[in-house]
Amino acid sequence: MPLSRNPFFSLVSDEGNHLVFSGDAAHVVHVFILEEYLIRVMPLPGGQRRFPRTWAIAPGQEDVPAEGRDRLDLAGFSLPRYELEESAGEFVISTERLRLTIARDGFQCRWETRAGGKWQQVARDRPTQSYNFGWWDDKVYHYLEREPDEMYFGLGERAGDANRSGQSYRLCNVDPMGYSARTTDPLYKHIPFYLTWKKNSKRSFGLFYDTLSDCTFDMGKEMDNYHGLYRYFKADHGDLDYYFIGGDSLAEVTRRFTWLTGRPAFTPKWGLGYSGSTMSYTDAPDAQQRMDEFIGACRRNDILCDSFHLSSGYTSIGPKRYVFNWNREKFPDPAGFARGYLENGVKLCANIKPCLLRDHPRFAEAEAAGLFIRNADGSPALVQFWDEIGAYLDFTNPATYAWWKARVTDALLDYGIASTWNDNNEFEVWSDEPLADGFGQPRRACEARPLHTLLMIKASREAQTEHAPDKRPYLISRSGAAGMQRYVQTWSGDNHTSWETLRYNIRMGLGLAMSGISNTGHDIGGFAGPAPEPELFLRWVQHGVFLPRFSIHSWNDDGTANAPWMYPEITPCVRDLIRFRYRLIPYLYDLLWRYHDRFEPMIRPTFHDFPDDPRCFEENDDMLVGGKLLLASVVEPGQRARPVHLPLGANWYDYWSGDHFTGGREILLPAPWDRPPLLAREGSIIPLDLAERHFAQPADERGFAVFPPRGEGVVEDVFFEDDGHSMAYLDGGYGKWRVRVATGANEIRVELDSSGRAAIPASGVTLLFPRQEVRPIHAVSGRITGDVVTAEWRELRLANGRG
Repeated sequence: MPLSRNPFFSLVSDEGNHLVFSGDAAHVVHVFILEEYLIRVMPLPGGQRRFPRTWAIAPGQEDVPAEGRDRLDLAGFSLPRYELEESAGEFVISTERLRLTIARDGFQCRWETRAGGKWQQVARDRPTQSYNFGWWDDKVYHYLEREPDEMYFGLGERAGDANRSGQSYRLCNVDPMGYSARTTDPLYKHIPFYLTWKKNSKRSFGLFYDTLSDCTFDMGKEMDNYHGLYRYFKADHGDLDYYFIGGDSLAEVTRRFTWLTGRPAFTPKWGLGYSGSTMSYTDAPDAQQRMDEFIGACRRNDILCDSFHLSSGYTSIGPKRYVFNWNREKFPDPAGFARGYLENGVKLCANIKPCLLRDHPRFAEAEAAGLFIRNADGSPALVQFWDEIGAYLDFTNPATYAWWKARVTDALLDYGIASTWNDNNEFEVWSDEPLADGFGQPRRACEARPLHTLLMIKASREAQTEHAPDKRPYLISRSGAAGMQRYVQTWSGDNHTSWETLRYNIRMGLGLAMSGISNTGHDIGGFAGPAPEPELFLRWVQHGVFLPRFSIHSWNDDGTANAPWMYPEITPCVRDLIRFRYRLIPYLYDLLWRYHDRFEPMIRPTFHDFPDDPRCFEENDDMLVGGKLLLASVVEPGQRARPVHLPLGANWYDYWSGDHFTGGREILLPAPWDRPPLLAREGSIIPLDLAERHFAQPADERGFAVFPPRGEGVVEDVFFEDDGHSMAYLDGGYGKWRVRVATGANEIRVELDSSGRAAIPASGVTLLFPRQEVRPIHAVSGRITGDVVTAEWRELRLANGRG
């Protein structure tokens, strides 16, 4: 029966940083004080948990059990000291960083953060019906007040502008092939987390709603005169269980959320190389010959390549896809095919899908074993999958989980396939009736569709790890949920080929990175629609070579394939851009290590690093690669110069010319076809691979680009180095480079140290300075064996010993 008034709450338990409040009509609210900056609130109308386990929460940990983590489990949190004050009208909970004031009447919450010794309000629940204590239906709601100066970021890979204010979004994982990166909603991923930036006070915080239900976030699009300005979260199923994450900056909040949902996978270095792919090769009747032609084209055009995304055509008979079922007419010798690619230094990442069509050769086997999401009578729940009907595997069934791992092993890994590409894994079960096993506690599949996605990629990862326990696994997944960074690299799905997509994919990727998932990329050139014209393709490659995932993938309407050599007139430019990508891999690999070790996003918007510059919060097409490189991609046709705002708080060098600029102003940079506008932050040191590289001829020569302070200053940085693929780093099998540069008005002093695997070779290490740098350079350690100025750099050779 609907309530006629707010429930009134009393404290009934205070034990071990877990407070329990009880209200009228058996309503209960749990509050957990987890960290000084992290408090969790779980209102339970009627007092019972509907979804007692979580798969998202893994504080600083590598993983959670397949059956999930009990929501009352507080392991991994520091559980800090806090103060609790109680009065006739409210409760006040305080840590060193957060203060939560709770009204007894209705449990409205008010949040304050402390900076500079002062408390300041940053958020407050809406005063009218902020929670669904029997007011409406059985769905989950949370309403907060909305203030005009607030900006909202995150929610994963949403289409449109970076600032979510004034919009409404549906988190409901679907397969929107050819989507508009400006307007389409929903999309592929389920990340119910967003950040709030308060422009006037420069305060920030994050809210994470731990749910696997389809849900809605309204960020001020809806208005109602009776409730004032508000924003809200609404979920179709499950419980309201949210985490308030405080932080002095948006960067701090993002790191803390990433930590909360688990340590990002430390994938192998080869996963940062160029990965070829197209649907057309494996769909062709002569698929293996077409695949051999790719290797031949890489060799003829000297295109560096580390992997190939093997599309699902290797399993197809006609237009249908049958996962784990090699088409032996197309690929008569899968092991020989994989071996041939490996002999050329290219690893195969095979596409796998979690739905079996009705005429799949193993459908009857899976049905007899009860492996599918099922109807009440036990029959497989049939759904639309591509152009046919099939049934999704139920990954909450331990038997399915084991069957999947076995098939990944015997159908792929045993043949020499290096990796799994987990695709079409949105689990589009739209009926409310089908059931999932729920690890022995059956429940409706629609209540947690993204759970199957998480368990699918977890099972694939376990299969790869068990097959090659000494190697770090590399996996890709299109769909996912909060916590997916523990398992996979991802991308933004089947984008439409257009200039508009290039622009808005940049914002999508940065929104995902601010949501804890930054080992990501896009289908370079566009996946669906027309083939890109030469200029669009080249500009997309210029952006793509800076993304953690760099893959050119397509299914063009005219049957052509996007590839580095698709337009001979620009192939030399594309080849050089890919070579530049490989030059940057030591930097990208160090960013991957920092993401894994320190939870820092690999790519980020400029406001992440420069929150004191209001211009950085305006919509823009710029991207920081780590904290040192500012990429100003060209996203409009015919543009040969690009306006760039230089963030206030740093000075900048043009990476290509060495020209120096002060921050806090707009400049116009050249945007030629052969290279994108790129700036390096003054005071940065960037590790590089300076080896001359050719296809199928691996090489590595460490060097460092140094962009020194113009006046007096000291910069020092440490960079991670290991073999790039094994688990040896867990036992100390790694090394570190340490580079220190001290500058004065009339000289520069450099110091280079190495340890472990980061050994300085006898021939020395090259340091690159802007060619305009004329100050004398002295070695604090080692000796300088060369100092020359080329057309691009001032090159300094530093060797061990003294001259």
